[in-house]
Amino acid sequence: MTDATQRFGDRADAYAAHRPGYPPEAIDAVLAGLGDPHALTVADLGAGTGISSRLLAERGAKVIAVEPNAKMRAAAGLDARIEWRDGTGEATGLADAAVQLATAFQAFHWFATPAGIAELRRIATRRAALVQYERDARDPFTSAYGAIVEKYALDDTEERRAQAMRTFAAFPGASIARAEFASTQRLNLEGLLGRAASSSYLPQTGTANKAMVADLRGLFALCAVDGLVTFAMTTFVITADLGAA
Repeated sequence: MTDATQRFGDRADAYAAHRPGYPPEAIDAVLAGLGDPHALTVADLGAGTGISSRLLAERGAKVIAVEPNAKMRAAAGLDARIEWRDGTGEATGLADAAVQLATAFQAFHWFATPAGIAELRRIATRRAALVQYERDARDPFTSAYGAIVEKYALDDTEERRAQAMRTFAAFPGASIARAEFASTQRLNLEGLLGRAASSSYLPQTGTANKAMVADLRGLFALCAVDGLVTFAMTTFVITADLGAA
């Protein structure tokens, strides 16, 4: 498997343009019980192009966005509310007890290791949180999109995501809470193709890419209403409370 810190470099623009945000209720769940967000410092690990970091900053938190891929950091653009750091989920470069809250949005599967768990506990005094959206296969269009993904997937990233949630839910010595929230993303054809292009485990070039794009175009033609399809998702939030600050 390609080095996880580098595999999104040539997907950064597609990621920034076409990945969805997170429902407000998911951010509520991450912050619940921690008091005034303006008093919080948050480390957002695997911050990518800053989608989650901006949502946390909008609530008033001071956000340290940790992302190992320079192209992903560059695609985030400037935001005075967010401090960017070059680091990984297993080696953030932050001091001990540097933040009250450490988060991993759509990223924990890249560092769901004992070292990753230890780093979360080392830097956060109050809570670690995993936030991860997955396709809602109960929706016919989304299920059909998932079948195309499964047909062309280059590796086991999707199983890694499922395992990562199980790993986080077993966070040692922490009080665990779970929640899930439904959301949708409305996509035109460019958005649908861009969403697929942002996935590091789908082919980007060659015969397989051409076949996948043809399948996606066919699915769009079959399902679009007024030039749009609706992508259905479930966002999972798992919080691990580590004790009082």
